[in-house]
Amino acid sequence: MSFDNVPSSIRPVKIGNVTVKNNLALAPMAGITNSAFRRLAAEGGAGLVVTEMVSAESIKYGNKKSFKMLELYPGEMAAVQVFGADPASMALAARAAADYGAAIIDINAGCPVKKVTRNGAGSALMGNPVLFGRIIEAAAKAVKIPVTVKFRVGLRPGEICGPELAKIAESSGAAAITLHGRYASAMHSGPVDMDAVAASAAAVKIPVYGNGGIIEAAGVKAFLEAGCKGAAIGRASVYNPMIFREIESAFSGGKISVSEKDRLAMFLRFLRLNAELYGEEKGLSAARKLAGYWLKGLPGAASARMRFMTLTKLAEAEELVNSLVF
Repeated sequence: MSFDNVPSSIRPVKIGNVTVKNNLALAPMAGITNSAFRRLAAEGGAGLVVTEMVSAESIKYGNKKSFKMLELYPGEMAAVQVFGADPASMALAARAAADYGAAIIDINAGCPVKKVTRNGAGSALMGNPVLFGRIIEAAAKAVKIPVTVKFRVGLRPGEICGPELAKIAESSGAAAITLHGRYASAMHSGPVDMDAVAASAAAVKIPVYGNGGIIEAAGVKAFLEAGCKGAAIGRASVYNPMIFREIESAFSGGKISVSEKDRLAMFLRFLRLNAELYGEEKGLSAARKLAGYWLKGLPGAASARMRFMTLTKLAEAEELVNSLVF
């Protein structure tokens, strides 16, 4: 079946020399998109998954925790996201990620969190177009795999820089763009500026993934109709990694519905994968950030979440989760 000239469809996407099976991606999220969660998202239908952002400076200085974040599970096809403000360090980090098996290097130029921007990285790069381009160029020259970049439509309302940055990214060697439709000043809440998204997508020939506020197929459709080639889904996937299959099914006229029982079964799988990754106690500790998402709306969720915060054994966590619905 050909998807040519169909603006609102789920289709494969070619990013440089890499073809991903569909145009739905798991957006990178700090403290969330670790190896265990990425596996669930891939099983849930994501065509591309992206790691947590990894500090280029930490890689430069040999930080073991940062190198651990570069590790992929066997057979995983993932983009490794790196952040920093020094072209040489970003090139070094890109090479390290490629050596660890990354299929794509993704540059974070959109994170608005102060601990990232105060060092000139993340969304701070949007205010420095020259450095923005130099970093992309340095990374692209350092590796043979595609380099992509994620940024926002602008720093604040009324100051749209998405089209300009998209052109710089393309001319500097980026193979694709993920465009968050909100302004950096809005952080992760509020409406998406779809006009700014459309202007940015129209400015380049490389694929643009739209991102921001997607909770169902209608959100993906809006980005595709604005000229994006795909969509990246973040927070809505945290409590439902099957959202990608749900959306793909909706586009084809079907309907996949994830029940509470399904959601808790996925949570149990996540806990087990986390235990394999970090060990039981550290794995449960790492999962605490997500417990509220997974348990939200279930009977007894508040008390269960409080109990979960104190657990150190996988068997205890399994018993708690099983008591909620099974």
